[in-house]
Amino acid sequence: MAERHAAKGAAPLPSALTFRTVPSDEGTTVAAALRLRLPGQSWSAVRRLVETGKVRLNGERILDPAARVRADAEVALDVAAKRLRPTVPGFSIVHEDPHLIIIEKPAGVSSVPFHDKETDTAMDLIRADWRAGGKAATRQPLYIVHRLDKETSGLMCFAKTRAGERGLHEIFQRHRASRFYLAVAEGEVTAGRIESRLVQDRGDGLRGSTRDHRDREAQHAVTHVEVLERLRGATLCRVRLETGRTHQIRIHLSEAGNPIVGDQVYCRDLLRAERRPLPAERMMLHAAHLGFDHPVGGQRLDFDAPPPPEFQRAVEALRGAPGPASRAPQGERR
Repeated sequence: MAERHAAKGAAPLPSALTFRTVPSDEGTTVAAALRLRLPGQSWSAVRRLVETGKVRLNGERILDPAARVRADAEVALDVAAKRLRPTVPGFSIVHEDPHLIIIEKPAGVSSVPFHDKETDTAMDLIRADWRAGGKAATRQPLYIVHRLDKETSGLMCFAKTRAGERGLHEIFQRHRASRFYLAVAEGEVTAGRIESRLVQDRGDGLRGSTRDHRDREAQHAVTHVEVLERLRGATLCRVRLETGRTHQIRIHLSEAGNPIVGDQVYCRDLLRAERRPLPAERMMLHAAHLGFDHPVGGQRLDFDAPPPPEFQRAVEALRGAPGPASRAPQGERR
């Protein structure tokens, strides 16, 4: 069925539109060029048209709203065109059954909304994929059982039933899930076990460790760090979580003097020491492995996610020599 809905107060969306770009469009995105010709349509609505296969550029269907256009390019909108599943770089559903769903989350995407107006979260991406596949996404619940930080990529799961939710909560609370991360941290990291008690405010407004054993709000946290490779000014590590506290890996490595490359929050100690943080496209933390026994069926589930291209590029740059993506680290299978 053709999608003719427009935002309240917006001009009606035409069923078809074809135009040629002009010199002032040179270098802009296809979404920006299209939105100029669709008065009143929101950015999210226009991006969705592109992502679901409703737009062609010079006769070829295009799915990336950020693709750049040249002058005198032909852009064609056909609202009645067959809807494709939206493609978000780095997002995929790696496992789904009646009780749970496991995804690969891109960096820069929140796991869940932190306020009522936040969109394009991991939950939104799942529902968009369901809708594109003809599933009644609004009637299928998604229950939160753990999170990844917004700037962390990799594997995470949601429950779809109350039985799945209860089982997964017990798995994570009792530390029965195997979780490995790949991290690139500043300086020379020392391998070993890091243990502390974490509080919401360590005294400078940030989460961190406390030595005050009278603080009943403090949470016990244990992180295991393995050195994989020494890089130029940094270390590639495999990190295993024994407990899963908020920002645990970031805090423990930062307090050890080795903040994660690209971390914009837990780098204060680095700046105080007048050390310039290494440049990075993103925070260099990736959830590479997730494994546990199915909370309802009991069968073993193990999944691995290789680091995304921008993570691989950063590692190669810190190695000091360009190399193929195959040299980049892979998630460990357990």
